[in-house]
Amino acid sequence: MIALYVPGRSLLHRAPAGAKLVTMFALALVISLVPHTLPSLAVTAFVVVDLYIVARLPAATLPRQLWLARWIILIMVATQLIFLTPWDALVNTVRVVAIVLLASLLTLTTRSEDLLAALETGMRPLARFGVDPRRVGLTLSLAIAMLPVVAAIARSVRDAERARGVPLGPRLVVPVIVLALRHADDVADALTARGVD
Repeated sequence: MIALYVPGRSLLHRAPAGAKLVTMFALALVISLVPHTLPSLAVTAFVVVDLYIVARLPAATLPRQLWLARWIILIMVATQLIFLTPWDALVNTVRVVAIVLLASLLTLTTRSEDLLAALETGMRPLARFGVDPRRVGLTLSLAIAMLPVVAAIARSVRDAERARGVPLGPRLVVPVIVLALRHADDVADALTARGVD
């Protein structure tokens, strides 16, 4: 559920992509590692909501992001209640949902090219260990670009099944995977034709 950039003039929109990446990473670490109590969970939720307000995004943005994360929430709660106490299940779910919402906020307030440039800059010191920052940046940009493509493929397959009167179900996954792999092959051929290894 990577959100797409929403243009704006807020403080978060104007902040450098690298600073936002480092801040989000630090917040994610704090949320993950700090032992939580009920007040600290409330503070975590308050910080996330407050950051969305500071970003001056449309009012429906945060509820929409929560709705998109509904399956993560349901699956986490259901599976954890089998093995953990209700309190531990609540803490872990709030942690994960908060981090997902922060990641979405990052992509909502940062252009993908700025984000990728910041990642590439941050990975330059790893070049001495054999990591190619440009290749990693290209891989990430292709992965991000594929998300709306796969979503469009899924919509077209679902519409085709509805038009034929075929009930929607797990069979939807197979044609989506086949069409996504075909698209990936086309992209790979295009990159090879342009001399990208």
